[in-house]
Amino acid sequence: MDLFGNLALGLATAVQPVNLLYCLIGVVIGTAIGVLPGIGPIPTVALLLPFTFGLDPTSAFILLAGIFYGAQYGGSTTAILVNVPGETSSVVTCLDGHEMAQQGRAGPALAIAAISSFYAGTIATLVICLLSVPLSALALKFTAVEYFSLLVLGLLAAVVLAHGSVMKALAMVLLGLLLGLIGIDVSSGAARMTFGIAELGDGIDFVPVAMGLFGLAEIMANLERPPVRQVVSQKVRDLVPSVADLKAAFPAMTRGTLIGSILGVLPGGGAALPPFTAYAIEKKISKNKAMFGHGAIEGVAAPEAANNAGAQTSFIPLLTLGIPANALMALMIGALMMHGIQPGPQIMSEQPQLVWGVIASMWVGNLMLLIINLPLVGIWVSMLKIPYRLLFPAIALLCCIGTYGIANSVFNIWLMLGCALVGYLFIKVGAEPAPLLLGLVLGPQLEENFRRAMLLSDGDVAVFVQRPISAGLLAVAALLILVLMSPTVFRKRREALAE
Repeated sequence: MDLFGNLALGLATAVQPVNLLYCLIGVVIGTAIGVLPGIGPIPTVALLLPFTFGLDPTSAFILLAGIFYGAQYGGSTTAILVNVPGETSSVVTCLDGHEMAQQGRAGPALAIAAISSFYAGTIATLVICLLSVPLSALALKFTAVEYFSLLVLGLLAAVVLAHGSVMKALAMVLLGLLLGLIGIDVSSGAARMTFGIAELGDGIDFVPVAMGLFGLAEIMANLERPPVRQVVSQKVRDLVPSVADLKAAFPAMTRGTLIGSILGVLPGGGAALPPFTAYAIEKKISKNKAMFGHGAIEGVAAPEAANNAGAQTSFIPLLTLGIPANALMALMIGALMMHGIQPGPQIMSEQPQLVWGVIASMWVGNLMLLIINLPLVGIWVSMLKIPYRLLFPAIALLCCIGTYGIANSVFNIWLMLGCALVGYLFIKVGAEPAPLLLGLVLGPQLEENFRRAMLLSDGDVAVFVQRPISAGLLAVAALLILVLMSPTVFRKRREALAE
Protein backbone atom coordinates (compact mmCIF):
# COMPACT_ATOMS: atom_id res chain seq x y z
CA MET A 1 0.00 0.00 0.00
CA ASP A 2 1.43 3.40 -0.97
CA LEU A 3 1.85 6.40 1.27
CA PHE A 4 -1.41 8.07 0.22
CA GLY A 5 -3.33 4.85 0.70
CA ASN A 6 -1.85 4.48 4.18
CA LEU A 7 -2.76 8.06 5.05
CA ALA A 8 -6.30 7.56 3.77
CA LEU A 9 -6.64 4.46 5.95
CA GLY A 10 -5.23 6.37 8.92
CA LEU A 11 -7.55 9.35 8.51
CA ALA A 12 -10.57 7.08 8.07
CA THR A 13 -9.63 5.37 11.33
CA ALA A 14 -8.79 8.57 13.24
CA VAL A 15 -12.06 10.34 12.38
CA GLN A 16 -14.27 7.51 13.56
CA PRO A 17 -16.46 8.99 16.35
CA VAL A 18 -15.15 6.66 19.04
CA ASN A 19 -11.53 7.40 18.14
CA LEU A 20 -12.19 11.15 17.99
CA LEU A 21 -13.65 10.88 21.48
CA TYR A 22 -10.65 9.04 22.89
CA CYS A 23 -8.28 11.41 21.11
CA LEU A 24 -10.08 14.36 22.74
CA ILE A 25 -10.01 12.67 26.15
CA GLY A 26 -6.31 11.98 25.73
CA VAL A 27 -5.27 15.51 24.77
CA VAL A 28 -7.43 17.08 27.50
CA ILE A 29 -5.92 14.78 30.15
CA GLY A 30 -2.48 15.45 28.69
CA THR A 31 -2.98 19.21 28.85
CA ALA A 32 -4.23 18.97 32.44
CA ILE A 33 -1.29 16.89 33.67
CA GLY A 34 1.06 19.16 31.72
CA VAL A 35 -0.37 22.18 33.53
CA LEU A 36 -0.04 20.58 36.96
CA PRO A 37 3.64 20.52 37.96
CA GLY A 38 5.01 17.29 39.35
CA ILE A 39 2.68 14.74 37.74
CA GLY A 40 3.83 14.24 34.14
CA PRO A 41 2.83 11.94 31.27
CA ILE A 42 4.83 8.88 32.38
CA PRO A 43 2.97 8.20 35.65
CA THR A 44 -0.31 9.20 33.96
CA VAL A 45 0.16 6.71 31.13
CA ALA A 46 1.24 4.05 33.62
CA LEU A 47 -1.85 4.82 35.70
CA LEU A 48 -4.24 4.59 32.75
CA LEU A 49 -2.78 1.44 31.18
CA PRO A 50 -4.99 -0.96 33.17
CA PHE A 51 -8.09 1.13 32.38
CA THR A 52 -7.46 0.78 28.62
CA PHE A 53 -7.42 -3.01 28.75
CA GLY A 54 -11.04 -3.31 27.63
CA LEU A 55 -10.70 -0.82 24.77
CA ASP A 56 -9.99 -1.53 21.14
CA PRO A 57 -6.15 -1.43 20.73
CA THR A 58 -6.34 1.45 18.25
CA SER A 59 -8.53 3.55 20.53
CA ALA A 60 -6.32 2.77 23.54
CA PHE A 61 -3.13 3.75 21.73
CA ILE A 62 -4.72 6.96 20.38
CA LEU A 63 -5.73 7.87 23.95
CA LEU A 64 -2.25 7.21 25.39
CA ALA A 65 -0.48 9.02 22.55
CA GLY A 66 -2.77 12.04 23.04
CA ILE A 67 -1.75 12.21 26.69
CA PHE A 68 1.93 12.32 25.70
CA TYR A 69 1.89 15.13 23.16
CA GLY A 70 -0.95 16.93 24.95
CA ALA A 71 1.31 17.28 27.99
CA GLN A 72 3.77 19.27 25.88
CA TYR A 73 1.04 21.90 25.29
CA GLY A 74 -0.04 22.08 28.92
CA GLY A 75 3.48 22.49 30.23
CA SER A 76 3.96 25.71 28.27
CA THR A 77 0.89 27.35 29.86
CA THR A 78 2.27 26.91 33.37
CA ALA A 79 5.77 27.90 32.30
CA ILE A 80 4.56 31.18 30.77
CA LEU A 81 2.02 32.27 33.38
CA VAL A 82 3.51 30.86 36.57
CA ASN A 83 7.20 30.42 35.76
CA VAL A 84 6.92 26.80 36.89
CA PRO A 85 7.45 24.20 34.14
CA GLY A 86 4.58 21.73 34.19
CA GLU A 87 6.84 19.41 32.19
CA THR A 88 10.61 18.95 31.96
CA SER A 89 10.36 19.89 28.30
CA SER A 90 8.95 23.30 29.27
CA VAL A 91 11.85 24.38 31.49
CA VAL A 92 13.38 26.47 28.69
CA THR A 93 10.05 28.13 27.90
CA CYS A 94 10.10 29.75 31.35
CA LEU A 95 13.13 31.86 30.44
CA ASP A 96 11.45 34.05 27.82
CA GLY A 97 7.79 33.05 28.11
CA HIS A 98 7.39 34.26 31.69
CA GLU A 99 9.33 37.44 30.90
CA MET A 100 6.85 38.17 28.10
CA ALA A 101 3.98 37.56 30.53
CA GLN A 102 5.45 39.99 33.06
CA GLN A 103 5.70 42.58 30.29
CA GLY A 104 1.97 42.23 29.62
CA ARG A 105 2.45 39.96 26.59
CA ALA A 106 1.17 36.70 28.04
CA GLY A 107 -1.39 36.41 25.22
CA PRO A 108 1.15 36.49 22.35
CA ALA A 109 3.46 34.13 24.27
CA LEU A 110 0.67 31.57 24.76
CA ALA A 111 -0.48 31.96 21.17
CA ILE A 112 3.01 31.49 19.72
CA ALA A 113 3.57 28.47 21.97
CA ALA A 114 0.32 26.88 20.73
CA ILE A 115 0.94 27.74 17.07
CA SER A 116 4.54 26.49 17.25
CA SER A 117 3.38 23.22 18.78
CA PHE A 118 0.69 22.76 16.11
CA TYR A 119 3.12 23.62 13.31
CA ALA A 120 5.73 21.21 14.70
CA GLY A 121 3.13 18.50 15.25
CA THR A 122 1.96 18.77 11.64
CA ILE A 123 5.49 18.57 10.23
CA ALA A 124 6.45 15.76 12.62
CA THR A 125 3.38 13.77 11.53
CA LEU A 126 4.54 14.09 7.90
CA VAL A 127 8.04 13.01 8.94
CA ILE A 128 6.60 9.91 10.62
CA CYS A 129 4.61 9.12 7.48
CA LEU A 130 7.65 9.48 5.21
CA LEU A 131 10.10 7.53 7.38
CA SER A 132 7.90 4.76 8.75
CA VAL A 133 7.56 2.74 5.53
CA PRO A 134 11.26 2.67 4.46
CA LEU A 135 12.45 2.06 8.03
CA SER A 136 9.95 -0.74 8.47
CA ALA A 137 11.10 -2.27 5.16
CA LEU A 138 14.71 -2.08 6.38
CA ALA A 139 13.76 -3.58 9.72
CA LEU A 140 12.20 -6.60 7.98
CA LYS A 141 15.74 -7.53 6.93
CA PHE A 142 16.79 -7.69 10.57
CA THR A 143 17.56 -11.04 12.13
CA ALA A 144 18.21 -11.77 15.79
CA VAL A 145 21.82 -10.66 15.24
CA GLU A 146 20.85 -7.15 14.11
CA TYR A 147 18.19 -6.83 16.78
CA PHE A 148 20.68 -7.66 19.53
CA SER A 149 23.09 -5.01 18.24
CA LEU A 150 20.28 -2.47 17.93
CA LEU A 151 19.17 -3.12 21.51
CA VAL A 152 22.75 -2.70 22.77
CA LEU A 153 22.95 0.62 20.92
CA GLY A 154 19.63 1.77 22.38
CA LEU A 155 20.67 0.98 25.94
CA LEU A 156 24.04 2.73 25.55
CA ALA A 157 22.29 5.75 24.05
CA ALA A 158 20.07 5.84 27.12
CA VAL A 159 23.20 6.09 29.27
CA VAL A 160 24.72 8.83 27.13
CA LEU A 161 21.58 10.95 26.99
CA ALA A 162 20.56 10.51 30.63
CA HIS A 163 21.15 13.43 32.98
CA GLY A 164 23.77 13.47 35.71
CA SER A 165 26.39 10.86 36.50
CA VAL A 166 27.44 8.44 33.76
CA MET A 167 28.14 5.68 36.29
CA LYS A 168 24.71 6.09 37.90
CA ALA A 169 22.98 5.93 34.50
CA LEU A 170 24.97 2.81 33.60
CA ALA A 171 24.09 1.26 36.96
CA MET A 172 20.40 1.99 36.30
CA VAL A 173 20.54 0.20 32.94
CA LEU A 174 22.31 -2.83 34.43
CA LEU A 175 19.83 -2.97 37.32
CA GLY A 176 16.96 -2.84 34.82
CA LEU A 177 18.51 -5.70 32.80
CA LEU A 178 18.87 -7.80 35.97
CA LEU A 179 15.25 -7.15 36.95
CA GLY A 180 14.20 -8.18 33.44
CA LEU A 181 15.83 -11.60 33.95
CA ILE A 182 13.64 -12.44 36.97
CA GLY A 183 11.20 -15.26 36.31
CA ILE A 184 11.11 -18.75 34.79
CA ASP A 185 13.71 -19.35 32.09
CA VAL A 186 11.74 -20.43 29.01
CA SER A 187 14.61 -22.63 27.75
CA SER A 188 15.51 -24.58 30.87
CA GLY A 189 12.41 -24.05 33.01
CA ALA A 190 14.59 -22.99 35.93
CA ALA A 191 13.45 -20.23 38.26
CA ARG A 192 15.80 -17.24 38.23
CA MET A 193 15.96 -14.84 41.19
CA THR A 194 12.37 -15.52 42.23
CA PHE A 195 13.35 -16.31 45.87
CA GLY A 196 10.49 -18.78 46.05
CA ILE A 197 7.86 -16.09 45.38
CA ALA A 198 5.28 -17.58 43.02
CA GLU A 199 4.16 -14.16 41.73
CA LEU A 200 7.64 -13.58 40.28
CA GLY A 201 7.44 -16.67 38.09
CA ASP A 202 6.21 -14.64 35.11
CA GLY A 203 8.73 -11.88 35.76
CA ILE A 204 8.29 -8.38 37.13
CA ASP A 205 5.39 -6.46 35.62
CA PHE A 206 6.69 -3.15 34.32
CA VAL A 207 3.49 -1.19 35.14
CA PRO A 208 3.83 -1.34 38.97
CA VAL A 209 7.53 -0.53 38.55
CA ALA A 210 6.76 2.49 36.37
CA MET A 211 4.01 3.71 38.70
CA GLY A 212 6.28 3.40 41.70
CA LEU A 213 9.46 4.89 40.19
CA PHE A 214 7.85 7.72 38.24
CA GLY A 215 4.47 8.27 39.88
CA LEU A 216 4.49 7.84 43.63
CA ALA A 217 8.22 8.55 44.04
CA GLU A 218 7.94 11.88 42.23
CA ILE A 219 4.84 12.80 44.23
CA MET A 220 6.66 12.01 47.48
CA ALA A 221 9.51 14.26 46.42
CA ASN A 222 7.12 17.04 45.38
CA LEU A 223 5.46 17.02 48.79
CA GLU A 224 8.77 18.19 50.25
CA ARG A 225 9.02 21.16 47.92
CA PRO A 226 7.19 24.35 48.89
CA PRO A 227 4.55 25.29 46.29
CA VAL A 228 5.62 28.48 44.50
CA ARG A 229 2.77 29.43 42.19
CA GLN A 230 2.53 33.13 41.58
CA VAL A 231 0.32 33.54 38.54
CA VAL A 232 0.86 36.64 36.42
CA SER A 233 -1.73 39.15 37.60
CA GLN A 234 -2.35 40.87 34.27
CA LYS A 235 -5.34 39.77 32.26
CA VAL A 236 -4.44 37.53 29.33
CA ARG A 237 -5.30 39.34 26.09
CA ASP A 238 -4.17 39.54 22.45
CA LEU A 239 -4.40 35.79 21.96
CA VAL A 240 -4.18 36.40 18.21
CA PRO A 241 -0.48 37.18 17.56
CA SER A 242 0.48 40.10 15.36
CA VAL A 243 2.07 39.71 11.93
CA ALA A 244 5.36 40.97 13.38
CA ASP A 245 5.30 38.29 16.07
CA LEU A 246 4.56 35.57 13.53
CA LYS A 247 7.29 36.85 11.22
CA ALA A 248 9.83 36.79 14.04
CA ALA A 249 8.73 33.39 15.34
CA PHE A 250 8.34 31.44 12.09
CA PRO A 251 12.05 30.82 11.34
CA ALA A 252 12.63 29.83 14.97
CA MET A 253 9.73 27.38 15.03
CA THR A 254 10.92 25.87 11.74
CA ARG A 255 14.42 25.28 13.09
CA GLY A 256 12.98 23.97 16.36
CA THR A 257 10.79 21.53 14.44
CA LEU A 258 13.79 20.23 12.49
CA ILE A 259 15.90 19.82 15.64
CA GLY A 260 13.09 18.14 17.58
CA SER A 261 12.25 15.78 14.71
CA ILE A 262 15.86 14.56 14.58
CA LEU A 263 16.54 14.31 18.32
CA GLY A 264 13.18 12.70 19.08
CA VAL A 265 14.16 9.61 17.10
CA LEU A 266 17.36 9.02 19.12
CA PRO A 267 17.11 5.99 21.43
CA GLY A 268 17.31 7.03 25.06
CA GLY A 269 16.55 10.68 24.32
CA GLY A 270 14.86 12.54 27.14
CA ALA A 271 12.15 15.17 26.99
CA ALA A 272 14.56 17.99 27.77
CA LEU A 273 17.09 17.39 24.98
CA PRO A 274 15.18 18.82 21.96
CA PRO A 275 13.98 22.10 23.57
CA PHE A 276 17.32 22.81 25.27
CA THR A 277 19.20 22.19 22.02
CA ALA A 278 16.78 24.31 19.98
CA TYR A 279 17.01 27.20 22.46
CA ALA A 280 20.82 27.07 22.56
CA ILE A 281 21.10 27.09 18.76
CA GLU A 282 18.52 29.86 18.40
CA LYS A 283 20.37 32.03 20.90
CA LYS A 284 23.68 31.38 19.17
CA ILE A 285 22.53 32.35 15.67
CA SER A 286 20.30 35.26 16.75
CA LYS A 287 21.31 38.77 15.74
CA ASN A 288 19.90 40.05 19.02
CA LYS A 289 21.31 37.70 21.65
CA ALA A 290 20.70 40.21 24.45
CA MET A 291 16.93 39.73 24.14
CA PHE A 292 17.11 36.06 25.09
CA GLY A 293 16.08 35.66 28.69
CA HIS A 294 14.28 39.02 28.56
CA GLY A 295 11.20 38.20 26.48
CA ALA A 296 12.47 37.06 23.05
CA ILE A 297 9.58 35.49 21.18
CA GLU A 298 12.03 33.19 19.39
CA GLY A 299 12.90 31.79 22.84
CA VAL A 300 9.31 30.56 23.11
CA ALA A 301 8.76 29.41 19.53
CA ALA A 302 11.90 27.28 19.10
CA PRO A 303 11.73 25.11 22.25
CA GLU A 304 7.96 24.65 22.05
CA ALA A 305 8.25 23.46 18.44
CA ALA A 306 11.18 21.22 19.34
CA ASN A 307 9.52 19.49 22.29
CA ASN A 308 6.31 18.76 20.37
CA ALA A 309 8.17 17.49 17.29
CA GLY A 310 10.43 15.36 19.48
CA ALA A 311 7.47 13.90 21.33
CA GLN A 312 5.87 12.72 18.11
CA THR A 313 8.92 11.48 16.20
CA SER A 314 9.88 9.37 19.24
CA PHE A 315 7.10 7.06 18.00
CA ILE A 316 9.14 6.20 14.87
CA PRO A 317 11.52 3.66 16.48
CA LEU A 318 8.57 2.16 18.35
CA LEU A 319 6.34 1.71 15.30
CA THR A 320 9.07 0.54 12.91
CA LEU A 321 11.59 -1.39 15.03
CA GLY A 322 9.76 -2.08 18.28
CA ILE A 323 12.46 -0.15 20.16
CA PRO A 324 11.45 2.52 22.71
CA ALA A 325 13.19 5.88 22.28
CA ASN A 326 12.52 6.86 25.89
CA ALA A 327 10.89 5.67 29.09
CA LEU A 328 7.37 6.62 27.98
CA MET A 329 7.77 4.69 24.73
CA ALA A 330 8.74 1.69 26.87
CA LEU A 331 5.32 2.02 28.49
CA MET A 332 3.78 2.16 25.03
CA ILE A 333 5.44 -1.17 24.22
CA GLY A 334 3.83 -2.55 27.36
CA ALA A 335 0.47 -1.20 26.19
CA LEU A 336 0.84 -3.05 22.89
CA MET A 337 1.77 -6.28 24.67
CA MET A 338 -1.20 -5.91 27.03
CA HIS A 339 -3.45 -5.92 23.96
CA GLY A 340 -1.75 -8.97 22.46
CA ILE A 341 0.25 -7.07 19.83
CA GLN A 342 3.95 -7.86 19.45
CA PRO A 343 5.95 -4.68 18.73
CA GLY A 344 8.40 -4.80 15.84
CA PRO A 345 8.63 -4.30 12.07
CA GLN A 346 5.78 -6.72 11.44
CA ILE A 347 3.32 -4.44 13.20
CA MET A 348 3.00 -2.15 10.16
CA SER A 349 1.98 -5.03 7.93
CA GLU A 350 -0.10 -6.91 10.50
CA GLN A 351 -1.77 -3.90 12.18
CA PRO A 352 -1.89 -1.14 9.50
CA GLN A 353 -5.14 0.29 10.87
CA LEU A 354 -3.61 0.76 14.32
CA VAL A 355 -0.30 2.23 13.11
CA TRP A 356 -1.70 4.66 10.55
CA GLY A 357 -4.72 5.44 12.70
CA VAL A 358 -2.40 6.56 15.50
CA ILE A 359 -0.22 8.57 13.09
CA ALA A 360 -3.24 10.37 11.60
CA SER A 361 -4.71 10.95 15.07
CA MET A 362 -1.59 12.95 15.98
CA TRP A 363 -2.50 15.63 13.47
CA VAL A 364 -6.17 15.52 14.54
CA GLY A 365 -5.11 15.77 18.20
CA ASN A 366 -2.82 18.73 17.52
CA LEU A 367 -5.68 20.51 15.79
CA MET A 368 -7.90 19.84 18.81
CA LEU A 369 -5.22 21.24 21.11
CA LEU A 370 -4.88 24.41 19.08
CA ILE A 371 -8.65 24.95 19.22
CA ILE A 372 -9.24 24.16 22.91
CA ASN A 373 -6.04 25.39 24.55
CA LEU A 374 -6.18 29.14 24.06
CA PRO A 375 -9.89 29.72 24.85
CA LEU A 376 -9.59 27.59 28.00
CA VAL A 377 -6.49 29.28 29.42
CA GLY A 378 -8.47 30.49 32.45
CA ILE A 379 -9.57 26.96 33.31
CA TRP A 380 -6.04 25.57 33.06
CA VAL A 381 -4.66 28.32 35.28
CA SER A 382 -7.42 27.79 37.87
CA MET A 383 -6.29 24.17 38.19
CA LEU A 384 -3.08 25.48 39.76
CA LYS A 385 -5.12 26.59 42.77
CA ILE A 386 -5.79 22.96 43.70
CA PRO A 387 -3.57 22.19 46.73
CA TYR A 388 -1.05 19.47 45.98
CA ARG A 389 -1.85 17.78 49.30
CA LEU A 390 -5.33 17.04 47.90
CA LEU A 391 -4.04 15.67 44.60
CA PHE A 392 -1.60 13.28 46.26
CA PRO A 393 -4.11 10.92 47.98
CA ALA A 394 -6.34 10.84 44.87
CA ILE A 395 -3.40 9.92 42.63
CA ALA A 396 -2.13 7.33 45.11
CA LEU A 397 -5.59 5.71 45.28
CA LEU A 398 -5.89 5.53 41.49
CA CYS A 399 -2.37 4.05 41.27
CA CYS A 400 -3.37 1.29 43.71
CA ILE A 401 -6.62 0.57 41.83
CA GLY A 402 -4.87 0.48 38.46
CA THR A 403 -2.00 -1.68 39.71
CA TYR A 404 -4.35 -4.18 41.33
CA GLY A 405 -6.52 -4.31 38.21
CA ILE A 406 -3.68 -5.51 35.96
CA ALA A 407 -3.68 -9.03 37.39
CA ASN A 408 -6.07 -8.76 40.36
CA SER A 409 -3.00 -9.17 42.53
CA VAL A 410 -2.22 -7.51 45.85
CA PHE A 411 1.43 -8.39 45.21
CA ASN A 412 1.52 -5.75 42.46
CA ILE A 413 0.48 -3.09 44.97
CA TRP A 414 3.29 -4.06 47.34
CA LEU A 415 5.68 -4.10 44.39
CA MET A 416 4.58 -0.61 43.40
CA LEU A 417 4.99 0.71 46.94
CA GLY A 418 8.44 -0.86 47.19
CA CYS A 419 9.45 0.71 43.87
CA ALA A 420 8.11 4.04 45.13
CA LEU A 421 10.50 3.94 48.09
CA VAL A 422 13.38 2.91 45.82
CA GLY A 423 12.46 5.66 43.34
CA TYR A 424 12.40 8.22 46.14
CA LEU A 425 15.90 7.07 47.12
CA PHE A 426 17.01 7.45 43.49
CA ILE A 427 15.76 11.05 43.48
CA LYS A 428 17.69 11.77 46.67
CA VAL A 429 20.95 10.36 45.30
CA GLY A 430 20.51 11.93 41.85
CA ALA A 431 20.01 8.69 39.87
CA GLU A 432 17.61 8.98 36.93
CA PRO A 433 15.21 5.97 36.82
CA ALA A 434 14.37 6.20 33.08
CA PRO A 435 17.34 3.97 32.00
CA LEU A 436 16.20 1.37 34.53
CA LEU A 437 12.76 1.14 32.93
CA LEU A 438 14.32 0.83 29.47
CA GLY A 439 16.57 -1.96 30.75
CA LEU A 440 13.61 -3.74 32.33
CA VAL A 441 11.56 -3.65 29.10
CA LEU A 442 14.42 -4.39 26.71
CA GLY A 443 16.24 -6.95 28.90
CA PRO A 444 14.11 -9.98 27.95
CA GLN A 445 14.30 -9.02 24.26
CA LEU A 446 18.08 -8.64 24.52
CA GLU A 447 18.45 -12.11 26.04
CA GLU A 448 16.06 -13.73 23.57
CA ASN A 449 17.78 -12.27 20.50
CA PHE A 450 21.24 -13.14 21.83
CA ARG A 451 20.19 -16.75 22.29
CA ARG A 452 18.67 -16.90 18.80
CA ALA A 453 21.82 -15.38 17.31
CA MET A 454 23.97 -17.98 19.05
CA LEU A 455 21.76 -20.79 17.73
CA LEU A 456 21.96 -19.44 14.17
CA SER A 457 25.75 -19.12 14.32
CA ASP A 458 26.47 -22.33 16.28
CA GLY A 459 27.80 -20.30 19.17
CA ASP A 460 30.14 -18.10 17.10
CA VAL A 461 30.09 -14.58 18.63
CA ALA A 462 31.92 -13.25 15.57
CA VAL A 463 28.56 -13.25 13.77
CA PHE A 464 27.80 -9.86 15.35
CA VAL A 465 30.65 -8.18 13.42
CA GLN A 466 30.37 -10.29 10.27
CA ARG A 467 26.95 -9.00 9.27
CA PRO A 468 27.15 -5.42 7.88
CA ILE A 469 24.12 -3.89 9.64
CA SER A 470 25.04 -5.43 12.97
CA ALA A 471 28.66 -4.34 12.62
CA GLY A 472 27.57 -0.78 11.84
CA LEU A 473 25.28 -0.63 14.88
CA LEU A 474 28.02 -2.00 17.15
CA ALA A 475 30.49 0.52 15.69
CA VAL A 476 28.14 3.34 16.71
CA ALA A 477 27.79 1.71 20.14
CA ALA A 478 31.59 1.60 20.46
CA LEU A 479 31.72 5.29 19.55
CA LEU A 480 29.20 6.01 22.31
CA ILE A 481 31.40 4.14 24.79
CA LEU A 482 34.34 6.33 23.79
CA VAL A 483 32.14 9.38 24.34
CA LEU A 484 31.19 8.08 27.78
CA MET A 485 34.86 7.59 28.67
CA SER A 486 35.75 11.14 27.67
CA PRO A 487 36.92 13.25 30.65
CA THR A 488 35.13 16.24 29.15
CA VAL A 489 31.80 14.40 29.24
CA PHE A 490 32.37 13.35 32.85
CA ARG A 491 33.24 16.90 33.87
CA LYS A 492 30.29 18.54 32.12
CA ARG A 493 27.82 16.04 33.54
CA ARG A 494 29.17 16.57 37.04
CA GLU A 495 28.79 20.32 36.58
CA ALA A 496 25.22 19.91 35.32
CA LEU A 497 24.41 17.67 38.27
CA ALA A 498 25.87 20.23 40.69
CA GLU A 499 23.64 22.95 39.24
